[in-house]
Amino acid sequence: MKTNTASEIIRLLEQRSMHIFENQSEQSLNVSNCMSIVVPEEIFFTIATVGILENLLVLIAVGRNKNLHSPMYIFICSLAVSDMLGSLSKTMENIFYIIFCKMKYLPCHGNMARTVDDVIDFMFILSLLGSIFSLSVIAADRYITIFYALRYHNIMTQKRALLILLVIWAFCAGSGIAMVIFSFETATVISFSALFSFMLIFILCLYIHMFMLGRSHAIKIALMSASSVQQRINMKGTITLTVLLGVFLCCWAPFVLHILLIQFCPRNPYCICYLSIFHVNGMLIMFNAVIDPMIYAFRSPELRSTFKRLFCCWQPSWT
Repeated sequence: MKTNTASEIIRLLEQRSMHIFENQSEQSLNVSNCMSIVVPEEIFFTIATVGILENLLVLIAVGRNKNLHSPMYIFICSLAVSDMLGSLSKTMENIFYIIFCKMKYLPCHGNMARTVDDVIDFMFILSLLGSIFSLSVIAADRYITIFYALRYHNIMTQKRALLILLVIWAFCAGSGIAMVIFSFETATVISFSALFSFMLIFILCLYIHMFMLGRSHAIKIALMSASSVQQRINMKGTITLTVLLGVFLCCWAPFVLHILLIQFCPRNPYCICYLSIFHVNGMLIMFNAVIDPMIYAFRSPELRSTFKRLFCCWQPSWT
C-alpha cells in the first residue's frame, strides 16, 4: 500500500491504519474485503493546484477592488489563506514525496525529510485551525451586522478586524507547533477533536440564533426602507456563510472522525472498513479549497464582477 499523507497527524494515522490492515485479527476477518482506496498522487496534485489558484484569485480580487475592503471580505480572505495553506501543503508533500521517496535523490527517512515533513504538517494543521477560526469570526461578524446594524461600522472597523485576525493566526500558529511536536500523544488527538467540535457548536449556535430572531429584528427596522434593504443583504450574506459552513463540515468531518476511530477503536471491524477510505477523506479536504471560491463568486455579485474584470483585462472603474 502506498503511503500518501497530508500532515503529521495523517501520517501517523495512516501508518497505524496500514499496520491494522496487515495484521488483522481473526475477529476482523469478516471485513477483509474492505479494500483500501488509494487516490493517485496526480489527482491530489491537480486538485491542490486548482485550489491554490482559485483562492489566490480571491485575494487578488479583494485587494484590487476597494468596494470589497470591508471586515467581512477581510475575514473571507483569511479563510482563503487557510484554504491555500491546505492545498499548498499537499502540493509540497507531493513534490517532496517524489524527490525523497520515488526518485531517491535524498533519503526518504533522513533528518532533512523529517524536517520537511514537520513543516508540511504545520502548514496542514494551520490550515485546519485557520479555517475553523475564520468561519467562527465570519459568523460573529454576520451576527453583529444583523443585530447591531446601526452600530456595525463603529464596532467592526478595519483595524479591529485586522487585529482580530492577528490574534487568531498567532494562536493557530502556536497551536500548530504544539500539535506537530506532540502529535503522537492521545491528549493531542482529544484536544484537537474537542476544539473542532467546540468551534462548530459555537458557529451553529450563532446561526440558529440569527435565523430565529432575524425575521423579528427585520420587522422592527422595516420602517426605514434603506435599513430593510440592508437587512435583506445581510441575511443573504448569512445564507452564503451557512453554505460555507456546510461545505466545511462535509469536507473536514470525515477526517476528524478518522482521527477518533484510529485512536479509540483501531481494531473494530466497522472502524477498519471506514479507515479503508482514508485517501478519499484526504481528497475531500482538497475539494474544500476548490469549492469555497466558487461559493464566493456565486453568492457575491461584486466579487463575481471583479473576477470578470480580472479575466477580461478591463480597466477597473475603482482605480
